[in-house]
Amino acid sequence: MSNLTLIRHGQANTHARDEANYDALSDLGRQQASWLGQHIRDSGEHYERIYCGTLIRHHQTAEEMAICASDRIIVDDRLNEMEFFTLANLLQDQQDIAIPSEREGFVAYLPMLISKWRAGEIANAPESYQDFENRATSIVAEIFQGRGPALAVTSGGFIAMALRGVLQLDTEGFSRLALAIMNSSVHRLHHVGEGLMMTQFNAVPHLDRSDRQFAQTHL
Repeated sequence: MSNLTLIRHGQANTHARDEANYDALSDLGRQQASWLGQHIRDSGEHYERIYCGTLIRHHQTAEEMAICASDRIIVDDRLNEMEFFTLANLLQDQQDIAIPSEREGFVAYLPMLISKWRAGEIANAPESYQDFENRATSIVAEIFQGRGPALAVTSGGFIAMALRGVLQLDTEGFSRLALAIMNSSVHRLHHVGEGLMMTQFNAVPHLDRSDRQFAQTHL
């Protein structure tokens, strides 16, 4: 039974309001990734193939995890995140809807943003919702065509999209799933019969101790 482990990158620049400034790990993000890599080595887990998106925060996470040589990592831009800040800034410019300043505001904001994006109500989006869904579906299917367990370092929105189809979630469910995903969290899909099954979600075993609970972050 083949499986794919999806890893969300460590904490990035939480004060950013655009894609370029967000795309770098914070010091805490590097520490989260390092702890995760140590946990994987200690557990004896082995991956035949390791994938990574092309974003800086993806590569920094993989580097800090240090579970394989960098030349063994398969880099694929289909694992990249949707451009949330680009979409949010376009929405503000076009419809005067601002990005929330508090995390609690995202509970209502993200489903609204995703719904408008999916309906084509945000002009000049960097990619369509359907294109994002298609590339996520295609890379996951391609990975499962290979042999042995695989691991992919990616982002929260991509992970939510990969799980959306498995769990048959609507836009609201997809958005809430994305909001729940923690930095450096572990998610697992297994190929069972003719389809995929989620067997692990949002695990942070490397942070499940009293002196590391401060590092259990979402943003």
